[in-house]
Amino acid sequence: MLPFLRKLVLDQNRGTLYYLCEVPFSTLDIDIPYLTTAQMVEVDRLMIEQYQIELIQMMENAGRGLALVAKERFLNNNLNGKRIVVLAGTGGNGGGAMVAARRLASWGAAVDIFVTNTENLTKVPRHQYDILQNMGLSVQEWRDNNIPFTESVDLILDGIIGYSLSGNPRGKAKAMIEWANRIEVPVLSLDTPSGIDLTEGKSYDPTVKASATLTLALPKRGLRESHLRPHIGELYLADISVPASLYAEPSLNLKVPSQLFAFSDIVRIY
Repeated sequence: MLPFLRKLVLDQNRGTLYYLCEVPFSTLDIDIPYLTTAQMVEVDRLMIEQYQIELIQMMENAGRGLALVAKERFLNNNLNGKRIVVLAGTGGNGGGAMVAARRLASWGAAVDIFVTNTENLTKVPRHQYDILQNMGLSVQEWRDNNIPFTESVDLILDGIIGYSLSGNPRGKAKAMIEWANRIEVPVLSLDTPSGIDLTEGKSYDPTVKASATLTLALPKRGLRESHLRPHIGELYLADISVPASLYAEPSLNLKVPSQLFAFSDIVRIY
């Protein structure tokens, strides 16, 4: 394994300095397709209905990947004394962020989890929320009067809104995004920075300004738009166990190399 090296870097997206750990995530050097939102919906459908790979399995893989990038890229591979704020929505992205929260807490970090609406959590994210509560972690609904203190926060995880976004973020999702953008702390987004339309390739108001984004399965079309780089930051891709044969199904007809994740569950795109 390559040595873990620390260097002080300027986050060009957020205008802040922080220690960055150089880690052995290899850069992708093969061509892969970029998905539309409709294609990603079809991937999810095929995974569950045809391949019987359930949402909870995909969510676990996504959250594990997010926790690894957080630990190895931003937290010097050492979570002792580190504080992480997790911002979670009610759907799949929120559930993945809560999986990451569980793992990071188990690895030694102090983790505070804020959810947009605890009453509206869908089934599998609700399961993740219940686990966090059973662990005794700090997990609560976002309210203006419980905004976390910022002096000692080392990293923010953005799992507020995923690829299903339609229109400008509103309500507590909007408030969370605005808070994350005000804080001089690195932000790591899951699948997409909250506020980006992944099919149209445009940002809504507000949009998270991430230091890095971990997208899932295959990158989405909006993530290759150069004008969105200030929101995306570094782009990584995580394996959530989608079989290469699934992409070749007639409803997708995509060519994806089977060796995409042969050497690592996570690869860097740019």
